[in-house]
Amino acid sequence: MTAEPLDATVVTSLVRDATAAPSMHNAQPWRFRYLAHRGAIRLFGDPGRAMTTADPQQRALHLGCGAALFNLRVAVAHAGWEPDTVLLPDPAEPWLLAEVNTDRPVRPDDDLAALHPAIHRRHTSRFPFTDEDVPGGILDGLRAAARMEGARLHMPGTWHVQEVLDLLHDAESRESLDPDAREELLRWTGAPGGASPYGDGIPAHAFGPRQHDVTAPVRDFAAGRTMAGRGSATFEKRPRLALLGTPHDSVLDWLTAGQALERVLLQATLDGLVTSLTSQALERPELRWALRDPSSPMGHVQMVIRLGYGPEGPETPRRPVEDVLEFA
Repeated sequence: MTAEPLDATVVTSLVRDATAAPSMHNAQPWRFRYLAHRGAIRLFGDPGRAMTTADPQQRALHLGCGAALFNLRVAVAHAGWEPDTVLLPDPAEPWLLAEVNTDRPVRPDDDLAALHPAIHRRHTSRFPFTDEDVPGGILDGLRAAARMEGARLHMPGTWHVQEVLDLLHDAESRESLDPDAREELLRWTGAPGGASPYGDGIPAHAFGPRQHDVTAPVRDFAAGRTMAGRGSATFEKRPRLALLGTPHDSVLDWLTAGQALERVLLQATLDGLVTSLTSQALERPELRWALRDPSSPMGHVQMVIRLGYGPEGPETPRRPVEDVLEFA
């Protein structure tokens, strides 16, 4: 079936929604190409935006692209088309990660469009959360969201939460002693003036306050730097963590995990939760294996999610759509 070409403004809007996804250090490692003759939007990874020290296998890059792909699917469904998606459609083009076709109306039972209001509401919050418990029904819904995308969401118990926190703090200490890691982190965070002129990275206003006592898994992007006007605060004593994982650890698993991650984050946003992501221990193979609960069927942890109730995080910059979208 030949699709009627989408108007350029429509494609631009769809891609703008896609690029609201989270990515490591907000590097936004993606490119899009619209094939008018096929009514298809292609997603490419951008290896030029990879973290060569923190993410040498480009696992996190693929997770970010998977999250952008999920947003694109949601946006396409919201616009009235069925987002028929093929992962890794051409073995000859390894950086062509997915193709989303828009050649037929969305199915009546498609649930993706309902998540659309959360796309631009979801922001990472590095601020203190309350110690209020998250209802079991909401947690069950988040687990179901991960399963719908082929991943698992595990809520660790008390002993496991402490183990995860210890591993994250260990990783942050190791990073502070690694000059290459520090240089890479400085490249992507705390741009002068509060935001990168390139529309990427994590600006200083999104760092959140320093922790009085380090109790929550919030990465201190300002470590070693003085940030004018940055205060300090007491964070939650009992952080609610979730581990997102997949059975295996291939490129397909990473793309699957990225899509599951974004579905979970959007559902959490609609449920009134705020979230942040932490990946320090995942960036070090010698620590990553220890994150998983040996009693869990999860094979490989792909992301650690902090969730709960608290202030919403600020909006972070995004690259102009014209910088990441081409028409063919």
